[in-house]
Amino acid sequence: MSISLEKIKEPIAHEMKVFEKEFRVAMSSKIPLLERIMTYIVKRKGKQMRPMFVLLSAGVSGGINEKTYRGASLVELMHTATLIHDDVVDDAFQRRGFFSVNALWKNKIAVLVGDFLLSSGLILSLKNKEFLMLEILSEAVKAMAEGELLQLEKARKLNTNEEVYFDIITKKTASLISSCCAIGAASNDVSDEVLDRMRAFGQNVGIAFQIKDDLFDYGDGTDIGKPRGIDIQEKKLTLPLIYALQNVDEAEQKNIIKKIKGFKNRKKDLNEISAFVFDNGGIKYSVDKMHEYKNKALEILQEFPDNAYRTSLEGLVKFTIERKK
Repeated sequence: MSISLEKIKEPIAHEMKVFEKEFRVAMSSKIPLLERIMTYIVKRKGKQMRPMFVLLSAGVSGGINEKTYRGASLVELMHTATLIHDDVVDDAFQRRGFFSVNALWKNKIAVLVGDFLLSSGLILSLKNKEFLMLEILSEAVKAMAEGELLQLEKARKLNTNEEVYFDIITKKTASLISSCCAIGAASNDVSDEVLDRMRAFGQNVGIAFQIKDDLFDYGDGTDIGKPRGIDIQEKKLTLPLIYALQNVDEAEQKNIIKKIKGFKNRKKDLNEISAFVFDNGGIKYSVDKMHEYKNKALEILQEFPDNAYRTSLEGLVKFTIERKK
């Protein structure tokens, strides 16, 4: 039976409420338009997995304190800013079932709101002289941009291999989760060794998380009948497809690549590509890889004290690969 997020949150239920208050203060403004938009953003909050990683990582590596709350706020400010900018770039009008900021207030305001959140995060860290946490997250945001650009470059040529795929997802997804865990540990002024362990833990979780996301493109990873095909339409070669292509002859590779380059019949081609991935072991290989990285993360956690925070972190790791969306 899969664990719920509410159960995972139990050791930090009070701390999450404290974080939410401090996060709201960090994003406050005297400009009425900005305040309306900030209120809207707070109301449509998602699972809040990233601040949870910060708080639980702090708990398992020493304890939760004021620096931890500021670290969690820094992460959420930066992350929210990147999501708003992503929606502008992708011309997306919905996120988590709500209208995006650009859908309601247009692109110009959305870009400026993203800039405001980014600068709010910078000010929060600089004002409190928390340079290490700012450095950790700045490196992650840089890596995320590099990962996205590398993926766009490879999508044009459709020549992503497994090595490049893992480079992309390590940068664009795992870097942020890794920084959350490192920032949680850094809020306790831990040794470099502990910081590196938490960083490695988060990176492994992040890679498993992204493989799970990529499996969603093929239904739920077991149902061949309802592929979403979003990545395929955007010409992103993810692990299931990369592995399947590696295991067929050149003629079949060319046939599948041709279908990806230009859909003639969207439903028919998506179903054919999805069937190709299932039949050539792409799903099984990707699921096995996902569990491999999950197990690496859980092994690292064994080096930390056995307490409620560690139990919840273990639950959060399992949740990332068992979630339904």
